[in-house]
Amino acid sequence: MDIQDLIIDDRDRGIFRVHRSCMTSFDLFQRERELIFNRCWIYLGHESEVENPGDYRRRTVAGRPLFFIRSKDGRVRVFLNSCPHRGAMVCRRGAGNAKTLQCFYHAWTFSTSGELIGVPGREAYGPRFKRSEHGLKEPPRVESYRGFYFVSFNPKVEDLVTYLAGARDYLDLVVDQAEEGMRVISGSNKYAISANWKLLAENSLDGYHLIPTHRTYVDYMSGLGTDDSGDTLASRPPGAGRALGNGHCVSENISRNGRPIARWHPVFGEEAKPRIARVRRRLVKKYGEERAYRMADTSRNLLIYPNLLIMDFVAISIRYIEPLAPDRMDVTAWHLVPREESGAALATRLDSYLTFLGPGGFATPDDVEVLESCQTGFRASGNAWSDISRGMLKADPGTADELQMRGFWRQWHANMQGLSQANAQDGQPGGGER
Repeated sequence: MDIQDLIIDDRDRGIFRVHRSCMTSFDLFQRERELIFNRCWIYLGHESEVENPGDYRRRTVAGRPLFFIRSKDGRVRVFLNSCPHRGAMVCRRGAGNAKTLQCFYHAWTFSTSGELIGVPGREAYGPRFKRSEHGLKEPPRVESYRGFYFVSFNPKVEDLVTYLAGARDYLDLVVDQAEEGMRVISGSNKYAISANWKLLAENSLDGYHLIPTHRTYVDYMSGLGTDDSGDTLASRPPGAGRALGNGHCVSENISRNGRPIARWHPVFGEEAKPRIARVRRRLVKKYGEERAYRMADTSRNLLIYPNLLIMDFVAISIRYIEPLAPDRMDVTAWHLVPREESGAALATRLDSYLTFLGPGGFATPDDVEVLESCQTGFRASGNAWSDISRGMLKADPGTADELQMRGFWRQWHANMQGLSQANAQDGQPGGGER
């Protein structure tokens, strides 16, 4: 099937369908590597993960081994995790602190700024050998926004701020909640899913599945005194699904029971009400009632295209998807918290995060099971298309509608055809820009 035929996007009739070969084809997976992951900005990590000079973290990004480190001059630097000598990984531990970095193969040694500073048997090399030509290599582009670091393997990629487009405002809503900035808690959740990576991107934005798939969580919240026990799609507070440009999308909800950053939530208990009320007053004073309302009274699942999710509701999770094969992905999740939060408040936040989004929580096992079930179901014959048409003819699609998923898929489809941008909104002509 030709690339342009993989998606049916009939905006007049309100029909949007994706051919299931998009989730099963090895050729399309390889094409994604080249046209998406080799060309876009891809998330690497947060500045708080390397607070002190010498702190480093190892990552795999778009199939490439990298690490980032805070050098002696205070800068965060990113390097390809491959020795310029023979290619062995220089950084072999997931995290740590180092004054220098030494390759375990032949003991070539590098500074935290990447310079080659030690070569055993230097006298055996000829006069033309220059250490300055053998430093650690950096990705073509590295930039950060509000503490979030991204890399691109495309030297001609647009600057990160431009690329983030409408997603910037939602990142600001997350970061500005904290009085002293945000930090990533040490540790992570890692798990694998036997399904296509795009299914998790969809699922993380999808409000339609919440009630039927996570019924156990809804019943649990009912036991804590919320009024969710009779929740249905029709009775839920209105929200919005939005396409933000460049494939970034968001599902934004009104939080009927409040959010722990600045409103009371049942999991925090009655004793937390005065402290949370003070936080909310601070936000109103600093940002005004309207913006404080968006921080405190709404929650958001934000996709930064192609494979980063910021899940900001009961707690704040950074979820990174690493595609491995058409039917396999690795997922890593970190927890983001206000720097000023500690003690019982922080412990309760972490507990609520793990209760819902942890590997053994209410939500994650449900989602893993349903995505793997979809991947298995794709092997059945007789139905080659998945439908993502819900709410396509509505003027203001909600989170239980699917504009946010269509925005992702339209950008994906444009990229796979060699185009840089898609017309992501419903009701607009299709196509894209080179």
